[in-house]
Amino acid sequence: SCKVFYAKDPLKIVRAQGQYMFDEKGEKYLDCINNVAHVGHSHPYVIKAATKQMELLNTNSRFLHDNLVQYAQRLTATLPEKLSVCYFVNSGSEANDLALRLARQYRGHQDVVTLE
Repeated sequence: SCKVFYAKDPLKIVRAQGQYMFDEKGEKYLDCINNVAHVGHSHPYVIKAATKQMELLNTNSRFLHDNLVQYAQRLTATLPEKLSVCYFVNSGSEANDLALRLARQYRGHQDVVTLE
């Protein structure tokens, strides 16, 4: 059920910078697939912020931490009152799974329509 994108001639990507990825031969590819479209690969600000955080604490959101609460408060302050609950997950797959479970619970239906 897992599709290989380049079955005949697979890419071996070895590094990335900005919006580009580079293969083992140095060939440059525009990255239109990965989840880096907002800031790109190896963004200096993201690297600095991640390094600062990892020097302090590197864990997931299963443990309590003031920063999670502060972030949720800052985020919900920008949204309508009906959108006042935050769920923190660690991937797009988890976010999709949670959204599906919440929708099923709210609507009381198990059916799903998907587009390929």
